[in-house]
Amino acid sequence: MDAKQTATTTSQADLVKDLRARTGAGVMDCKHALAEAGGDLERAVEILRAKGLAVAGKKAGRAASEGLVEAYIHTGGRVGAIVEVNCETDFVARTDEFKRLAHDLAMQITASVPQYVSREEISADALAEQRKVIAAELTGKPAAAVEGKLEKWYQEVVLLEQPFIRDESKRVRDIITDTIARVGENIQVRRFARFKIGE
Repeated sequence: MDAKQTATTTSQADLVKDLRARTGAGVMDCKHALAEAGGDLERAVEILRAKGLAVAGKKAGRAASEGLVEAYIHTGGRVGAIVEVNCETDFVARTDEFKRLAHDLAMQITASVPQYVSREEISADALAEQRKVIAAELTGKPAAAVEGKLEKWYQEVVLLEQPFIRDESKRVRDIITDTIARVGENIQVRRFARFKIGE
């Protein structure tokens, strides 16, 4: 093997290592994604993320009856949250990755004050009321403006729609989807509660 081939192999190995660190995907998945992306790391991340979404979609219907309850109390003990996160097996529930996800979700709830887990939890009446409030604020504006503001409201009050506190370029649902792709099981946030002194 000459120096040029060695350098190419080394740079390929570095790309695979970087891609694994960013996505948590397996070595072979990273190699295939890099080959498909022509060596473009950003494109490879997108390819793996798309595959992760496909994996998550396939697993969405599977029962998630195991898991754990995680709590987070912010420094000073004045605010905290507790969350139930479910997966398919006790084995996955005991992994560091799943525990880390549950901990991050408890921190997210403490910091970002969501009111609902998902859009589906919002009652038709509450949604109609919010739409009416926004429409009144934007009188004379096109319907697209109302829908845009409604989307922002979802990002404030729905846990899965919120920007993730550790990486605001992703939403909480993206973090869960990435974890589903890595652990190979359906994961669901079942419920949560947030507590603050005096509230």
